[in-house]
Amino acid sequence: CTLDSEVALRVGGDFFFDPQPGDSPVNLVLIAGGVGINPLFSILLHIADLHGYQEGKGNRHKLGTANLYYSAKTTSELLFKKNILGLMKAFPGKITCCFHVTQQRSQICKELQPHVTGK
Repeated sequence: CTLDSEVALRVGGDFFFDPQPGDSPVNLVLIAGGVGINPLFSILLHIADLHGYQEGKGNRHKLGTANLYYSAKTTSELLFKKNILGLMKAFPGKITCCFHVTQQRSQICKELQPHVTGK
């Protein structure tokens, strides 16, 4: 987002991302903490499937970017982190993630370092 961008927020409840062919592309900002990543990880997998299908078959879905912001106490509590890094690598610029840790005391592994903020 940029200054003065319009955004929509949704907290809790039943939610999903199901773009239809011909819909205008949207950029998603997904924010998760702890185990709250579960439904958002499913959305990321769906977006990856659509990007993969789009590249392979030329489908009519117009997709924007998906940016995940995910926080936990330590990197060991970041669920699906290796899968998320794999999605970022498979779809550079289309799927991004920033991990935030609040109580990390040990060294952060090199693979995660570029994507981690916090203590």
